[in-house]
Amino acid sequence: MTNLRHVFRQVPQQTLARRWFLQECGVGLGGIALQQLTAANMAHAAADPQRSHVPPRAKNVIFLFMAGAPSHLELFDNKPELAKYDGTLPPAELIEGYRAAFINPNSTLLGPKFKFDRHGECGAELSELLPHTADIVDDIAIVKSMSTDAFNHAPAQILMSTGSQQFGKPSLGAWTLYGLGNASHDLPGFVVFSTGTKGPSGGNSNWGSGFLPTVHQGVTFRNTGDPVLYLSNPRGVDAELQRSSLDAINSLNRKHLDDVGDPEIATRINSFEMAFRMQASAPSAMDLTQEPEHILEMYGAVPGEPSFANTCLLARRLVERGVRFVEVFHEAWDQHGNLVNDLKKNCKNTDQPAAALIKDLKQRGLLEDTLVVWGGEFGRTPMVQGGGDDGRDHHPNCFTMWLAGGGIKPGVTLGESDPFGFNVTADPVHVHDLHATILHLLGFDHTRLTYRFQGLDQRLTGVEPSRVVHEIVA
Repeated sequence: MTNLRHVFRQVPQQTLARRWFLQECGVGLGGIALQQLTAANMAHAAADPQRSHVPPRAKNVIFLFMAGAPSHLELFDNKPELAKYDGTLPPAELIEGYRAAFINPNSTLLGPKFKFDRHGECGAELSELLPHTADIVDDIAIVKSMSTDAFNHAPAQILMSTGSQQFGKPSLGAWTLYGLGNASHDLPGFVVFSTGTKGPSGGNSNWGSGFLPTVHQGVTFRNTGDPVLYLSNPRGVDAELQRSSLDAINSLNRKHLDDVGDPEIATRINSFEMAFRMQASAPSAMDLTQEPEHILEMYGAVPGEPSFANTCLLARRLVERGVRFVEVFHEAWDQHGNLVNDLKKNCKNTDQPAAALIKDLKQRGLLEDTLVVWGGEFGRTPMVQGGGDDGRDHHPNCFTMWLAGGGIKPGVTLGESDPFGFNVTADPVHVHDLHATILHLLGFDHTRLTYRFQGLDQRLTGVEPSRVVHEIVA
């Protein structure tokens, strides 16, 4: 240490840079520096698109996340037996060891509240609440045998979004962007909307980048006004002044990047540049007045009025412009009570736009390359909750989702549940299986799309047994 202090006394203070210290001081830190710089280079490389493992079927994803959890028993999974035993106690063997979120599992059974009928050439059975989805049943695959590990909203949403109930893991959208890269020069590769009565219970973790470089995280867009806050310049700042200021800032950031090799500095530079380009591109992309009247009517969209309908149309416009992953969170489906009225309202708000999205993508030749996913984080109990026999509790054992486009086999229904819609009885599909299937359609083997972090090759599906659901792959 005496020799080291002597060296420092001999060098002017202003020249004591980190690089000089690592090069000139023989204190065993050279190896540490090399390791850190190598890790930084690996992080830079991780921001580049990955090589596909299987022929890709989809280039983009639109995830319509019905947060709060729709009741599969009122919408997709018709159970005449449940209606027959309405008001009676469930069989003891059915609820043995079962844990509900809020109710006593021994609560009485509640029969379905709406009628079902078969539709399309495929004969899919749907609730009367979904007349527009009934028009597209021959274009979608309905999975009635979904299950998950969580029975409360935040952990279940984060599990659906990231493959884990723990915070800090990359989201499905971030993995998609990590795998495919951004195809848009002027817009983020991963865009998020929220259209429900509140934001998703899982918060920003639903679209975070976790341990992936932050360039892959989702960017939240608003439904009206500027898509992103502060997108418009303040008074006295024109494009020329902003460009010169940005050039100066980026010059300093690049110098810092050269000195320390931190990949987050590269992300910061990219964010500044993307924000500058978005000032010209985002307002145009979000301008629904450019759409013809018959398209607005098909979605039920009204320019300037925030709605799920407007957002579905915006999702199509963003995908057209190269955005890889668009996610719409509609947190409105948590019917512990007021089940009948709320389901009517939610379906009125979402059924037509979701079906219109499929029709619109199809007629434009975009559905072939765009995977659309519809669903929530879990289902609802066959037992009653709430006053007036008008509510259902959270239920992770069985629920329904549907998918379309992007290599999905159209007009199929997969999976079965028991007569009460309580447990899956055929063709089980766990959330991890759904993720493996989505990655497969994007061209990736879920066991090989990895990122080195904390000494492990991390992946979306973790170490849990997972499979590609080939039954719904065309």
